Amino acid sequence: MVRVPKLTRADAAAAVRNPLAFIAERWTPDPRTVQRAALTALVMSVVIVVTGGAVRLTGSGLGCPTWPTCTDDSLTTTRAMGLHGVIEFGNRMLTYVLCAAVGWAIIAARAQKPWRRGLTRLGWAQFWVVMGNAVLGGIVVLVGLNPYTVAAHFLLSTALIAVATVMWQRSREGGGAPRPLVGSAVQQLVRVLVIASVLLIAVGTVVTGAGPHAGDSSEVERIPIDWENVTELHAVLAWIVVTLTFALWFVLKAVDAPKGPRDRTRELFVVLLCQGAIGYVQYLTHLPEVLVGAHMLGSCVTWIWVLRVLLSLRERPEATATLPGPAQETPVATRA
Repeated sequence: MVRVPKLTRADAAAAVRNPLAFIAERWTPDPRTVQRAALTALVMSVVIVVTGGAVRLTGSGLGCPTWPTCTDDSLTTTRAMGLHGVIEFGNRMLTYVLCAAVGWAIIAARAQKPWRRGLTRLGWAQFWVVMGNAVLGGIVVLVGLNPYTVAAHFLLSTALIAVATVMWQRSREGGGAPRPLVGSAVQQLVRVLVIASVLLIAVGTVVTGAGPHAGDSSEVERIPIDWENVTELHAVLAWIVVTLTFALWFVLKAVDAPKGPRDRTRELFVVLLCQGAIGYVQYLTHLPEVLVGAHMLGSCVTWIWVLRVLLSLRERPEATATLPGPAQETPVATRA
């Protein structure tokens, strides 16, 4: 039987002063543990978006009419608030699950040997985005689901997915400086693809803010524009993204690019076709809630794959460390 070492006063004081450093001194996670932690945070960032969409699509946006408590007299939902209160309060509780996932990613990244400061910073960036979006979500409730705040809430969630995707990718790479795998012209084409994708998502939030799913059964302010005209603009941007993706795949084949960028681009093209099919079907069937929710999930997946294409254009080798003293000139490879 393994004896558990006693925790001295000095250990307790060190744990209070810097708990992350205290854990890092006593635990070295396997690289796959760090990767799983980063992936869990990414999955939860998508889950919180989809469940937030479910709140809006079921008309539960004001199921808890105030914030940070659910009602003026209760921290949690009450029986009188019915199913809408349960759905809204459940989505709020998932924020704590997301925080736990992000916290695990931060701890795993901090405890990894050798320590990669950039990876830990990506974890902390996720934490602060989650905190900011939680406050913004409260503002959304307090202002009665104002469509502009709802759009900002979704866009900040999109930023969270971006940071989580980068951290997940970085956890699967070495810690060295990035080396490009393609030429500058291809890199420029991918930057245009990323910008077009950002515009596509932004216009999608305008469609949501002007469309029929306001998030509550009461009269909720909508963006005062014709949502069908904005939907047509959204479709045009979608076709631009599809065209850019196909052009990128063709260029990568022509220049005999490495397998990674070609595979990620092909996968993105398939994701875009599926997302486009869902979009057209939901439009032609007058926006049924299930398909709108599927389209929101597809938006998250599309954004992740756009970023994966961008990140596939370079590689990061394993970092190198130098030994102190006389052997300093000999580089020693360290495990990423």
